[in-house]
Amino acid sequence: MSWAGPDEILLSTSLAGFLDKKLIVLLRDGRKLLGTLCSFDQFANVVLQGACERVIVGELYCDVPLGLYVIRGENVVLIGELDREKDELPSHMTCVSEAEIRTLKM
Repeated sequence: MSWAGPDEILLSTSLAGFLDKKLIVLLRDGRKLLGTLCSFDQFANVVLQGACERVIVGELYCDVPLGLYVIRGENVVLIGELDREKDELPSHMTCVSEAEIRTLKM
């Protein structure tokens, strides 16, 4: 008796290459999460270590720390590896505090 179908096995295999790498995960609700992939399962549920939510308003951004974060696979739109050699954001972006970004977001 098999528990996983062929599509689930291929997804699990493709995520294995991202283990212990810094990723960006885009969610269905539009949120952008960054962190290091430490675990996943056949349903694309993922666990990010040192996760943060990147909130962007205009040319301002803030990385809101989340810690160890579990993401349900059905909410994942895209998973991509971040290049450690390159800057993550364009030079015109300015980092602000969590309080400032929450005020601007509303």
